[in-house]
Amino acid sequence: MPLSEGDPVKRQVAAHWNRRAAGFDNDFGHSIRIQGERAAWDRVLDVVIEGRSGLDVLDAGCGTGFLAFEFQSRGHRVIGVDFAREMIELARRKAVVLQADMRLEEGDAENLPFDSHSFDIVVSRHVLWTLPHPEAAIEEWIRVLRPGGRLVVIDGHFAERSTPRTDEYAEIVGRLPFMGGRPRGEIEALLKAHGLVDVRSDPFGDLIAAQEQRMRDEGREVRSHERYAVWGDVPRQ
Repeated sequence: MPLSEGDPVKRQVAAHWNRRAAGFDNDFGHSIRIQGERAAWDRVLDVVIEGRSGLDVLDAGCGTGFLAFEFQSRGHRVIGVDFAREMIELARRKAVVLQADMRLEEGDAENLPFDSHSFDIVVSRHVLWTLPHPEAAIEEWIRVLRPGGRLVVIDGHFAERSTPRTDEYAEIVGRLPFMGGRPRGEIEALLKAHGLVDVRSDPFGDLIAAQEQRMRDEGREVRSHERYAVWGDVPRQ
């Protein structure tokens, strides 16, 4: 039985993302379609990776694999986990088409099926707000990192209307502590409180500008939110 099926909150979260999986990559912000977006993501990932090669990377809550494929294309060994079965199945189909050599597994980001000290980088993208126990997830992500390993949280602080409050989420919104996201400074403080060192962040200004331009190009309403990457390192022993 998938781990999410034993928890009623996680069951609702998984149901939401399973339902959205087929159209997920078509939603705005889940793809790279213009040069400005490509340049922004390349810059941020270069900053996070800092020129290191051949890393063991875990994408926690990988969805359809956006970040997993970005890291794999840069020559890293990648495992992606997500508790939404339809998301993982779609990621696996994409991996076949792209001939991307990576593991994509159904699993719970708050309770990972990996030994301690297994990864050089753990990355999550827009995952913390979907979790009933976000701080426990951070501890779990740190557990599987090696000494000197890096936790990267890519997230945002979103307007109330931008987070789902209907369907599956209507019943559980009060049980997701980070619903709507958190300001960048709060995530920085959180990583420090959990023992990470050399905590830094990037405000994603170029990505925000590129996405606003894409909204205009596509005739959409321009909607901006705080977006960022925050990262910190496990102390070396």
